[in-house]
Amino acid sequence: MTLPTAFFGHGSPLNTLTKNRYSTAWRAYAATLPAPRAILAISAHWYVPGTRVSAAPRPPTIHDFNTNFPPALFDFAYPAPGDADLVERVVELLQPTRVQRDATSWGFDHGAYCILAHLFPQAEIPLVELSIDRTKPAGFHYELAARLAPLRDEGVFIMSSGNVVHNLELADRTADREPYEWARRFDADVRRLLDGREHEALINYQRLGADARLSVPTPEHYLPLLYTAALQRAGERVATIVEGFDFRAGSMLSLSIAA
Repeated sequence: MTLPTAFFGHGSPLNTLTKNRYSTAWRAYAATLPAPRAILAISAHWYVPGTRVSAAPRPPTIHDFNTNFPPALFDFAYPAPGDADLVERVVELLQPTRVQRDATSWGFDHGAYCILAHLFPQAEIPLVELSIDRTKPAGFHYELAARLAPLRDEGVFIMSSGNVVHNLELADRTADREPYEWARRFDADVRRLLDGREHEALINYQRLGADARLSVPTPEHYLPLLYTAALQRAGERVATIVEGFDFRAGSMLSLSIAA
């Protein structure tokens, strides 16, 4: 059986603990998934030089956010086990790219567990994170991700987590207001391009104009989308898990790709 693959707009770390329409939709999506034997997560928040995989037997929960968040969030743990066999399989599939087995510097960050706390709250399924190499262009990430495709036939659920639109500088937290028009347009453009399998345009998102520049001022939250797009096979459809905006400038669009 070929497992679906999915991209999640994770938003605020508070979504880890909050019941809202986004977390409710993530839980509903999980109920439709065949049980994976393992999970490979690509998070916007492991954005470092080089390609790395989390290789500890019990990777720690990383509270990678500032101290303004409530204590309950710092107390949260996602104690999923690692998976040495999956680590080695990822290293094999990504050749000739050199992949560092990272057993000490990282674990599971909120880009991953913010979603997984709702998808698989028991934290029993083995989990491995894959970093995003910040020194490489978008095309590199798309091509790298495509090499992971066999994992979908091996019982591995590949999920990526970021935000299609992510502009913290222009975020408006003062009221529940409508998203900026440029944010809404870029979100719709990305969805249209995914539906049409226009992946080259997604890779070269900077060419999409001013809306793209405002929506993706830095690439780390957008690049995870390319890891999901690269895994789309002929005949597979893109389905919306949930959509919406937080703080006018943060897209919560979450998508699944499956036959």
